[in-house]
Amino acid sequence: MRLSSLIRPAASLLLAAGPLFAAGPSTRLAVTNGLDRPRVGETVAVPSGTAPGLSAAELAKVAVIDEATGKPLLSQAVDSDGDGAHDVLVFQADFAPGETKRYVLKPGERAAYRREDFRVYGRFARERYDDFLWENDRVVHRMYGPALETWQAEPLTSSTVDVWCKRTSRLVINDWLMVDDYHRDTGEGADFYSAGKSRGAGGSGVWKDGRLFVARNFRHSRVLAAGPIRLVFELTYDAWDAGGAKVSEVKRVTLDAGSRFNRFESVYSVDGGTVSHAAGLKKPAGAAVRVEKTAGTVRSWEPVKKGENGNLGLALVVDPSLLAEVVEADGNTLAVGKPSAGRPAIHWAGSAWDQAGDVKTVEEWDREIAAFAERVRSPLKVEISNP
Repeated sequence: MRLSSLIRPAASLLLAAGPLFAAGPSTRLAVTNGLDRPRVGETVAVPSGTAPGLSAAELAKVAVIDEATGKPLLSQAVDSDGDGAHDVLVFQADFAPGETKRYVLKPGERAAYRREDFRVYGRFARERYDDFLWENDRVVHRMYGPALETWQAEPLTSSTVDVWCKRTSRLVINDWLMVDDYHRDTGEGADFYSAGKSRGAGGSGVWKDGRLFVARNFRHSRVLAAGPIRLVFELTYDAWDAGGAKVSEVKRVTLDAGSRFNRFESVYSVDGGTVSHAAGLKKPAGAAVRVEKTAGTVRSWEPVKKGENGNLGLALVVDPSLLAEVVEADGNTLAVGKPSAGRPAIHWAGSAWDQAGDVKTVEEWDREIAAFAERVRSPLKVEISNP
């Protein structure tokens, strides 16, 4: 499945006023919100090579200036594919309905990032049986690595997406792992969710002949972009059998500051047949599931099992034009795509814990999912010009 790029969340200031900018051509941007609703903390993405001074080599030295205020904005040059060259410059801003904002991109040296600028984080955790954990200021997730398959206490083979519930905007992964008591809520949240062998919060596999076939735990990981605005990492999975077809996968995950939704991009190598991408949500007993095929969304809302710990909402968003069917299989609700050999399969998945405070009911979660899907379908319009 394939969708255009899009989304996400709130800006902080990085560059101090002063003579940071070198002489050279400036680039002007006009960025328009075409929707009749506001977009808060939306990520603006400017590809490299679209104007003089925006080459891959120069992108990390470009400063973004809000033309209306004259103030510099926090920005990040991102290498999205791990080839060693920056592909896109990202920054974040708020937009009123129908609003156009203008920015100036100036060549020069940006100031060094500060710790407080970072609202995304992710890493391979050798001490947590090779998990890969990642987070932003709203959500925490993890996927399982090779050591967990042979852990003597509780081995698990699964390519699921797990959820940690947090009620703080602080980045918590390192502290929770260090204290090693993250299954108990001491004020910031905890690891309440049990993804197990299910697809959890947006895990995927391939669909063939009416069956779901999934990978084992990832074999290798690498971080492509480490923030402060956008995190991008890649997981590689060994080949597995899918009803006679041999399938291997490279999965690229992107999470922006302030967003509840991860972007998952899977590139499959298939030998011996045709398969379809299937992304899913775990469906435990008691979960309320809502499917909106025309919008390309699947939602679940379930009680958190461990004590009086509220409810957890999960969601999938896919391109409805590439959605073949929504089915239930192996304890999951699955969005199955149309066969798409030779191109990446893309979906988004997100989560919301009602005790975090900003999404308190299933109705609020439905509205947030619908608004996100609308932003996916209607990305910001970015027009570039030179003086």
